[in-house]
Amino acid sequence: MTGLFLFAAAWMGVLMLAVLWRLFRGPTVPDRAVALDAVNTLVVASMILCAAILRETVFVDVAIVYALLAYVGTLYIARAMRGGR
Repeated sequence: MTGLFLFAAAWMGVLMLAVLWRLFRGPTVPDRAVALDAVNTLVVASMILCAAILRETVFVDVAIVYALLAYVGTLYIARAMRGGR
């Protein structure tokens, strides 16, 4: 089962590289915002996989806090794109 988890982690690394390419090359700001949100989602998923592989629950706690901070960051970027104060 650990081999499957490691394969999933490697695949998420490949996906993260693709999304990072879109983050840096994105033609518009909304494209970059969506790519940043996708990177945050992949980071949270990777932390959950690390928790499953290493059998450490602290990674789950860190992933939850990171997901909440990423959500607030996404809201801030959306408000700035809209032209809020």
